[in-house]
Amino acid sequence: MRRRKFTTGMVSASLVAAPGLLLVTSRSAGAAGITEGDAASGIRAALERGASIAVDLLGRTGGFLDNEKVRIPLPGFLNDAGKLLKLTGQQRRVDELVTAMNRAAEAAVPQAKALLVSAVKSMSVDDGRRILTGGDQAATEFFATKTRDPLSVKFLPIVTKATEKVALADKYNAVAGKAAGIGLVSKKDSNIQQYVTGKALDGLYLVIGEQERKIRQDPVGTGSALLQKVFGSLK
Repeated sequence: MRRRKFTTGMVSASLVAAPGLLLVTSRSAGAAGITEGDAASGIRAALERGASIAVDLLGRTGGFLDNEKVRIPLPGFLNDAGKLLKLTGQQRRVDELVTAMNRAAEAAVPQAKALLVSAVKSMSVDDGRRILTGGDQAATEFFATKTRDPLSVKFLPIVTKATEKVALADKYNAVAGKAAGIGLVSKKDSNIQQYVTGKALDGLYLVIGEQERKIRQDPVGTGSALLQKVFGSLK
C-alpha cells in the first residue's frame, strides 16, 4: 500500500476524520515527501526530546541554583528584606533558605518526565498541527496546558519536604502571609511551598521552550533524520 502524502486536496478530508496527523497549512502543504506518519512521529520525537533534555538539565544538583535563568529568589519585597538580613549578619540563614528552595525544585523536576511523555502520547491532531506550524513556544504552551495542574500536585509534597527542614521557611510563611494581606506579596507567593512549586514549573517550561527553539532553528543539529525532515521542511 502506498503511503499517503500531504497535499492541499486533503484539507476537507482531514477536517472531517483525520486518520493521521494531517497538517494542511500553506507551509506544510508544500513539504513534499512528508507523510502523515512522518509528521506525527517527528512532532512526538521533538516533544519527548525537548522535555527529556529539560528534565535532565534541571533535575540535578545545581540545575536551578546554578542557572541564573531559572534560579528561584525570594519573591517581591522579601528579596529586599533578605538583603537587609544579610547586612545584619544573617546572610547564612537567607542563603540556606534560597538554597533549599532551589534544591526543592531540583528534587521535584524529575517527577515531571512521566507526565510530559504521557501528554505527548495523548496528543491530538489539532495539537500536532498547532505545534508544528505555531511559533517557537507552541510545544511549550502545549505542555503547560496539559501538565501544569497535575505537576503542581506532584511537586508540592516534594517541595514541602525539602523546605520544611529550613527554620526560616516557617518564618517566611508567617511574614509573607501578613504581607499578602496588605498587598506587598501576591497571594500565590505568600506560601513558600506553593511559590517554589510555581517557580519550578516556570523554569521547566522555560527550558523546554529553549529546547523547542533549538530544534526548530537547527533540526540538523539534533542528529535525527526524522526531525530534520519534518522541521526542516518548514524553513
